[in-house]
Amino acid sequence: MIFDFEMIDSFYEQLDSRISEIRKKLKHPLTLSEKILLTHLYRQSQTKSFGRGVDYVEFLPDRVAMQDATAQMAILQFMMAGKETTAVPTSVHCDHLILAQSGAETDLKRSTITNKEVFEFLSSVCNKYDIGFWKPGAGIIHQIVLENYAFPGGMMIGTDSHTPNAGGLGMLAIGVGGADAVDVLAGMGWELKFPKIIGIKLTGKLSGWSSAKDIILKITGLLTVKGGTGYIIEYFGEGSESLSCTGKATMCNMGAETGATSSIFSFDKSMIDYLYVTGRKDVADLAFKNKAHLSADSEVYADPARYYDQYFEINLSELEPYINGPFTPDLATPISRMKEEAVKNNWPVDVEVGLIGSCTNSSYEDLSRAASVVKDALSNKLVAKSEFTITPGSEQIRSITERDGFLEMFRKIGGEVFANACGPCIGQWARKDSDNKKVNTIIHSFNRNFAKRNDANPNTYAFVASPEIVTAIAISGKLTFNPITDTLINSDGKEVHFSEPSGLDLPPNGFGTVESGYQKPAHDPNGEEIIIAPGSDRLQLLSPFKEWDGEDFINLPLLIKAKGKCTTDHISMAGFWLKYRGHLENISGNYMIGAVNYFNDQTNSILNQLTGTFDTVPRVARAYRDSGSGSAVVGEENFGEGSSREHAAMEPRFLGVKVVLVKSFARIHETNLKKQGVLTLTFMSKDDYDKIKEDDRIDVTGLPKFTAGSQFTITLTHTDGTKEKFLANHSYNESQIEWFKEGSALNIIRKSNKKNV
Repeated sequence: MIFDFEMIDSFYEQLDSRISEIRKKLKHPLTLSEKILLTHLYRQSQTKSFGRGVDYVEFLPDRVAMQDATAQMAILQFMMAGKETTAVPTSVHCDHLILAQSGAETDLKRSTITNKEVFEFLSSVCNKYDIGFWKPGAGIIHQIVLENYAFPGGMMIGTDSHTPNAGGLGMLAIGVGGADAVDVLAGMGWELKFPKIIGIKLTGKLSGWSSAKDIILKITGLLTVKGGTGYIIEYFGEGSESLSCTGKATMCNMGAETGATSSIFSFDKSMIDYLYVTGRKDVADLAFKNKAHLSADSEVYADPARYYDQYFEINLSELEPYINGPFTPDLATPISRMKEEAVKNNWPVDVEVGLIGSCTNSSYEDLSRAASVVKDALSNKLVAKSEFTITPGSEQIRSITERDGFLEMFRKIGGEVFANACGPCIGQWARKDSDNKKVNTIIHSFNRNFAKRNDANPNTYAFVASPEIVTAIAISGKLTFNPITDTLINSDGKEVHFSEPSGLDLPPNGFGTVESGYQKPAHDPNGEEIIIAPGSDRLQLLSPFKEWDGEDFINLPLLIKAKGKCTTDHISMAGFWLKYRGHLENISGNYMIGAVNYFNDQTNSILNQLTGTFDTVPRVARAYRDSGSGSAVVGEENFGEGSSREHAAMEPRFLGVKVVLVKSFARIHETNLKKQGVLTLTFMSKDDYDKIKEDDRIDVTGLPKFTAGSQFTITLTHTDGTKEKFLANHSYNESQIEWFKEGSALNIIRKSNKKNV
């Protein structure tokens, strides 16, 4: 089955003429990213040479995808917009709410009971608004999109930061917050600052233990977690053509860890092969006819330094495996240096659990290479010294890897197969014998390894590697084991050296036919009203946020001055809190509870200026809100790094936070805050961060003259009566200023819809 083929066919039918018009107006060679962006302008008549990293541009993506944790709030907002159906093809995927605990079958059954209310809500609204619904167990959003929806040259947005996974199939896919998704669902233009572009030429060819995962692990170390912010990463070269489609997807997926807007590969044979094996021959044929438009122009590849804002070359023939971490995905260590780095940094080297799979590395190729390591180990009488878990990316992948014997092989060495869901990758893991004080090490093939992300234990050192390296290390039990050079002692007391892993890009016997878990929407806009139980603690209808009152912000108490890294996991934790993703009031109970208070180095313990006592962040925020003052939050670099979760923006708005002032923002989080009407500011001089004291009152003046490019004056009033002033910058354009003035971007959509009724 090919989903939305009419839309795809129409896209390709118009592609040549659109590109021709763009060439006439711009008169310069085009990168692949520019071709896709410019063919998806909300208004094609506005085609011009946009300033990269400067101009805000409205786009019209081909589709929207949402996972169950973020879909709840996005759909609750869409319901407020007053539309009868979505403006573009849309899908919802139930992958985040399944807790990994006792194995796939048991965990899936339990989740359908504990999350029944949410799953029924999502199913019913999907029927009402003509949205494709993928049931619990069907698979992880990004794997399902790759297998069913992605197509070369297309553009999509998704309410998950790893949406760029679809770039492995040549689709420009971008992670956004739910409010951005609502714009597109409601037929509005979706706004994005026109990205800069990083060109990465891949030469040579991978061999031995090196994999596509190691390329992105190296790049993440090269760019750091914020070096890709505002950029699309565009890969090309003979090295990229040697990679599988799913290997490319792994790289695009984890490009989010650099802060990149998206990542993408040019159309090639690997994409044709993947489309064929997943039953989309007609899409492959259409793409092939348009192949000239599905890569950058030859002039770009001939002189890449001229056409890309940054340019790198990586020789795959020289690449060795990497292990990244702990606590951040950009601390990249070649495996040959892990022994010395572990000693130097005093990392615990006994590995308690190795975990493979997830949205990042759960392809047939990934699992087949990991299985080859297990097969080698079993034939040489080795046993796994660490616990070992496997998370298939979709029911399709689970079915064929079961059919081809890989999962049984994993079980023979003690592996436990979890449900086709996110599980441990996002903290949905009831880890056995968990002790939140125990210092320990785990290694996984996921994409993120922030403190407490996987198991809520701040003392768990989490490292990231390829599935085959994770498997070898889990068998050895040591972080410092290098399967390229080291040996292990088997049950007979003999030294054993691993053979190089081997695998297949695609299943030789095809994908077959399985019960996918897809629910075709009934599309009954006039059907039964969607009812949310008044006493529900899982779902809550939204009320519009209030408009700005036209005045400066005066005498705001400091809520928290966050110290160091403050990701969306610190701002709005996942794990236990996922169950409240459809209930704004309840989930606001986790606001900033993971952030470190600058003044006492503790989490979730801040001064309440009204009482002079210390309390939790959510309770103090509510106290300030209910007193009528609201509050201000202060942070450091790349504030809001990580997930696309807009709850991290809706919660402060709900709790009365009026301004967030930081050294720099992560892209998605800044946009999310703007959409919800929270004022986002950055220090003009980053040293001014040091001036803010625990019991300060903060004035933000200049708001009545809020214009693009203006500055605001920040006045700190200390308890001794002294004052300090400094300037703060903003990145708002004129339309975003209207979001602020109206109270939220959604308020504008609601008003617009009322006018059109």
